[in-house]
Amino acid sequence: MTQPNDDVPLLVVERLRREFPAGEGTLAVLKDVDLTIHAGEMVAIVGASGSGKSTLMNILGCLDRPTSGHYRIRGRETSTLDSDELAKLRREHFGFIFQRYHLLPELTAIGNVEIPAIYAGVAPHAREERAAQLLGRLGMEDRVSHRPGQLSGGQQQRVSIARALMNGADVILADEPTGALDSRSGEEVLAILQELNRSGKTVVIVTHDMDVARRAQRIIEIRDGVIIADRKTEQDERNAAATEENVPEEAPRAKPKTGITAAFDRLGEAFRMAFLSMSAHKLRTFLTMLGIIIGIASVVSVVALGTGSRQKVLANISNLGTNTLEIFAGRDFGDTRSGRITTLVVADADALATQSYVAAVTPTVSSSGLLRFGSVSANAMINGVGEQYFDAKGVKIADGQLFDADSVRDMAQDVVIDDNTRKALFGEYEGSPVGRTILIGNMPARIVGVTQPQQGGFGSSQNSSVFLPYTTVQKRILGNTTLRSITVRVADEVPTALAEQAATAFLTARHGVKDFFILNTDDIRQTITSTTETLTLLIAAIALISLLVGGIGVMNIMLVTVSERVGEIGVRMAVGARQSDIMQQFLIEAIVVCFIGGIGGVGLALALGPIFDAVGSSFQLVYSSASIIGSMLCSTIIGVAFGYLPARSAAQLDPVVALSRN
Repeated sequence: MTQPNDDVPLLVVERLRREFPAGEGTLAVLKDVDLTIHAGEMVAIVGASGSGKSTLMNILGCLDRPTSGHYRIRGRETSTLDSDELAKLRREHFGFIFQRYHLLPELTAIGNVEIPAIYAGVAPHAREERAAQLLGRLGMEDRVSHRPGQLSGGQQQRVSIARALMNGADVILADEPTGALDSRSGEEVLAILQELNRSGKTVVIVTHDMDVARRAQRIIEIRDGVIIADRKTEQDERNAAATEENVPEEAPRAKPKTGITAAFDRLGEAFRMAFLSMSAHKLRTFLTMLGIIIGIASVVSVVALGTGSRQKVLANISNLGTNTLEIFAGRDFGDTRSGRITTLVVADADALATQSYVAAVTPTVSSSGLLRFGSVSANAMINGVGEQYFDAKGVKIADGQLFDADSVRDMAQDVVIDDNTRKALFGEYEGSPVGRTILIGNMPARIVGVTQPQQGGFGSSQNSSVFLPYTTVQKRILGNTTLRSITVRVADEVPTALAEQAATAFLTARHGVKDFFILNTDDIRQTITSTTETLTLLIAAIALISLLVGGIGVMNIMLVTVSERVGEIGVRMAVGARQSDIMQQFLIEAIVVCFIGGIGGVGLALALGPIFDAVGSSFQLVYSSASIIGSMLCSTIIGVAFGYLPARSAAQLDPVVALSRN
C-alpha cells in the first residue's frame, strides 16, 4: 500500500489553465493552478458554484484536458496521451462517484457495477462475482437485482461507489457525493469514503459544504479559478479511530483477459448491451425498424410479383406458340414466285421431326371457305394441319378430342373447330357440337373437338378457324400436295436462334438451294420478356428507393438516439470505455435494428403471398431465395452505412460534455 507521505507525488498539476469560448472571447475557469496530491491522501476541494472546482476534478480524472499547463500522473504527462490511453487511465486508475449517481436505468445494480470490468476485458463470471462482493460490502446484497428506479438515493450512491471500486481504482474522485442525499445517507457515504481512504485509496472530494470537507485530511479552497488556501484539517490521517481489523477487506480484483479473447468478449458484451438498450426502448426501436421492414417487404414482394407475372406472361406466350419456327416457300414475304415453288413437301416435315432441336413439327396448308350448319353459315379459315400442330401451337381442347395420326393417314373428314366457329354456327345452343356434321364448302365433316379460346397475341384472330388433317385438305379441298408452310416447335432447352440456323442449313442441304424463309416468332417472346423485365426493374427501383428512405430514417433516428443518450455515453466513457467501444455499441445497435427489420420485412412479404392468392389474382407471388438473401444483406449493409455516422458522432463526444448533459 502506498503511504500518504510517499516522496513520489501521485498527481501533479503545474500552471494549469482551462479556458472556454465565451462569445467572441474566452473565459478562464482555472488560472495557473499548481497542486500536488500524494497517494493515500483524502483531499477535499471546496469552493462556491462556478469557482472551478468541478473543472479541476474533471481534469484530474482525465475527463477533460487543460488549455495549457501540465498534468502528470505518477510522473506521466497526460497531454501526450491519446483518447484510448486516457480511457485506460480512467478504467484502471480512477473511480468516479457523481452527485447524480449517473446509473444506467436499463441495467440492474450489479449490471451497473460491472460496466468498468466489461471495458477492462474481465470474464463475465469473474466480474459478476466481484460486483456482488462489492455490493455486499456496501450492504446492498439484497438489492443486486434491482434497477436504479427501484433504489433510494443512498442506495444508488452505494451502487455508484461499488462501480468506482470495480477495477480496483487507486484514486476515487467524488463530485458532491452527498449533494443529492439526506443527512443520514450522506453520513453513510462519507463513512464509506473514509474507510476506503484508510484502506489505502486516494480520495478527492469536490464539495461546497465545509462540514463535508472537514471529514478530509486536507482542504484545498478555490475561488475564481485560483487556489486560495491549502491546509491540513484536525482530522489526522494517522489517528483514524479504526484499527487494522476495522478496515474493510478489499474484494479480490478479477484479472482481465487479453488478446483476441478479450476482443471477442468485448464484442459479445457490445451485442448484449445493444439488445438491452433496444429492449429498454421498444417503441423507439420498432419505429426505427419500421422503415426497414417496409422497404425490405417492398423489395421482396415486388421481385416476387415481377417473377410471378413474368412466369405468367411467358406461360401465356408459350400458349400462343411463340417458341416456334414457321418455314414458308419463297425467299421472303412478298416473293411473287413463292406460289410456284413446290419444293416444300411433307417429307421435309418428316425429316425435321428427327432433329434433336425439334419438339414437334406439322405440315400446314390453308384455304378459306364457307361453313354451314343447317341454315346458319359463316366464313372461316380452313387449316390443314398434322396431329402435332396443337402441341406445337399450344392449343388446348375444351370439348371432345383432337384428331390423331390415324386421321391424318386416312384423310379423315374430322374437324376441330375453334370457339369463334362454335359461337358463329351454334350461337347459344346449350348442347355440345361434338359429333355434329357441318359443311366445309361442299365437303361434310364431323366435329370431333372444340378448342379453348386462345390468348390474344401473335397467331390469334377474331375470325373463325377450323382444323382438319392436312391430307384431307390437300386431297378434298385444294387438290394438290403443296405445303403452305411447316410449323416447328423448338425444344425448350434449345435457343430458337440456334434452332433457326440448324433448320436453315438442314433444308438448304436437302433442297440444294435456299428456296424458303423462316419466321422466328421468338422475337415476340423476347420483346414481351424484355418489357416485363423492364417493368420489374422499374418497380424494384421504386422499392429500393423506399429501402433507401428507410435507411435514412434509421440514420436520423440513430442520430436522435445519440443526442438522447449523451449522458449514457458520458458515463461509459467515465468508467473507461474507449471510443471504439462506444462506436462498436452504436454501430451494432444500428446493424441489429436493420437485420431484425430485414427479417420482419421478409416475414411480411411472405405473409402477403397467401393474401394475394386469397383475393383471386391471376398472378402469383413467386419468391426467390436470391432476393430474400439479397434483401437481408442489403438491410445489414444499410445498418453499417447509415449507422456509421451516428456511431462515429457518439464515439467522438467529449466525456465531460456528455456527462454535463446527463
